[in-house]
Amino acid sequence: MFKRNVGENKNSLEPSLDQKAQTLDIPVDLIRTLAIFLVIMLHAAIEPTPNLVETTEQAAVHFWAMNIYNSLSRVSVPLFIMLSGALLLQPFKDEPLSVFFKKRFRRIGPAFVFWGAAYFAWRVFANGETLTANSIVQGILTGPYFHFWFLYMLIGLYLITPLLRLFVNHADLKVLRYIVVLWFVGVAINPLIGIVAGVKIDTNVFVIVGWVGYFLLGVLLQKERLRRGYLYTVMVVGYLWTIFGSWVVTYYVGGDASYFFYDFLTANIILTSAALFQLLLGMSPNLFARRFPNAEKLVHLISQYTLPVYLFHVMILQSLERGYFGFTLSVTTLNPLVEVPLAAVVALFISVGVIYLLRKIPILKNIVG
Repeated sequence: MFKRNVGENKNSLEPSLDQKAQTLDIPVDLIRTLAIFLVIMLHAAIEPTPNLVETTEQAAVHFWAMNIYNSLSRVSVPLFIMLSGALLLQPFKDEPLSVFFKKRFRRIGPAFVFWGAAYFAWRVFANGETLTANSIVQGILTGPYFHFWFLYMLIGLYLITPLLRLFVNHADLKVLRYIVVLWFVGVAINPLIGIVAGVKIDTNVFVIVGWVGYFLLGVLLQKERLRRGYLYTVMVVGYLWTIFGSWVVTYYVGGDASYFFYDFLTANIILTSAALFQLLLGMSPNLFARRFPNAEKLVHLISQYTLPVYLFHVMILQSLERGYFGFTLSVTTLNPLVEVPLAAVVALFISVGVIYLLRKIPILKNIVG
């Protein structure tokens, strides 16, 4: 079954929780698996192609394919963070700070060191970069490769989790709603007014910023259930908003504004992610088990390997794009409408297969993630 006891969630991007006679009715495996696939598809959709020469028609197909897949995939990281909030910010969680942080370090610390070293080596041998003492120190402080930003953000959420647990434990539903709405106005509505009307409120008014709102939203969406028809409407409108909003700002404004609606903290992405997350929360635990009994095992396996797959998949995608496997899978060689999802599927299964083999090696089992 997809809905698993929280004490069973090991070796995945979201930390496992100790059980105190509590069972959270959350389809953890399903959410993680969908989220990691969308992360990989997002990175496949933003493949850099600086020297690509295209006709006007080819360029249009390329833009719309990348725009659509990029837009569809932007809910990936929010799904992870909302799931983390739903799992970690539970009132029944009561543990000393030392215990909490020790668990978190054991979850991501060894994997960060292992994959960080791997990406420093990748930068030298695959990218031809010459590392200096300064670039190594900078890589440690801010991430050895572009996608490591997620781990630093996760660390930030861990640091504030003990305080948020106290808040969630003592706040009623109205206060929780108020905090989430305040965050939404500050990070999403105020910037939107700025880009549409050219004026906005001073950002210092809003002190609840960043990813903490998604963290709290995961708890709020557990407590409040909206009608599925409304959720589907919000999700579809949100996706269309992202796709066509990005096209409008790219065509009429250009520059950095082209990426405005792709930002994880825009109104369109927040609404789409929230609607999808709550829809997933209501999924039947036997959705795949009845018709596809093997699918449940596969989804659970992918869910267990979410952290190492997240850290490893960029190497696989770049290897496919550069032809390191003896063939090239890239938007430069295949229509992006087909290439992007195909590359995502191939990269996912190669990553899972390699992680599975690495975890069979005793010395690596506990450090690859």
